[in-house]
Amino acid sequence: MSFSSATELVNRKIIDECRKKLVLAKQDILNRLKMSAERFKENNKNVGDEIDQSVAQLEEYNLLINQERFRFQLSEIEFALARIEKNHFGVCEETLEPIEEQRLLSIPWTRLSIEGAEIRERYKNHFAQI
Repeated sequence: MSFSSATELVNRKIIDECRKKLVLAKQDILNRLKMSAERFKENNKNVGDEIDQSVAQLEEYNLLINQERFRFQLSEIEFALARIEKNHFGVCEETLEPIEEQRLLSIPWTRLSIEGAEIRERYKNHFAQI
């Protein structure tokens, strides 16, 4: 099955529902990034004793880890929205078959079907052992 014919099999209603979920998820992540940046500005890590400063540094580290995770998820959402615009949404990158509708509704930014994810996992595990 070709990539374009697989995209035609994805229900337009499912695509519209996923687009809505993606836009809401994008707004949520942007709000979280903004709030965490504001909290970071409020955090004064040069005040207090060594324990206070250590706690502040740990909070800063956790904030940076969370921001990196948010940025990664935001990029996945942006890629999914771009795939919708290019009519490539809902097709597994590994198998070139349509992604299961329930999977798309649960994880609208996914690039892989269940079968495709299993193939990638086996491939990853195979090369991890070498």
